[in-house]
Amino acid sequence: MALHHATSGEVIDLSLRPISAETEHSTAIVKTDQFEAIRLVIPRGTDMPRHQVPGSITLHCLEGRVRLGLGETVTELGAHQWVYLEGGVSHSVKGLEDSVLLLTILFPSADASIG
Repeated sequence: MALHHATSGEVIDLSLRPISAETEHSTAIVKTDQFEAIRLVIPRGTDMPRHQVPGSITLHCLEGRVRLGLGETVTELGAHQWVYLEGGVSHSVKGLEDSVLLLTILFPSADASIG
């Protein structure tokens, strides 16, 4: 069964509700050729190992608190805080509390490599 992605103009509820590892999962909200938006659930103690994506990303912490590893730097991102990372930046995420983040990935255009 295919995941439901939002359509143009569709209102999506990002309201906060109690997080349960059994009932809460990360959910792709929308994906186009230009960007993807994901409601990312990071339960307390969950470690998302160091990785990178080719496009720039933003993380908006809606609820909870996470540790963000950026190369040699470690910082925390708490509720109502937002961070931007350039494409290709290696990063990791660890849930310090049960957390919900809005992740947006901005894909590089196909013609960006031409030039």
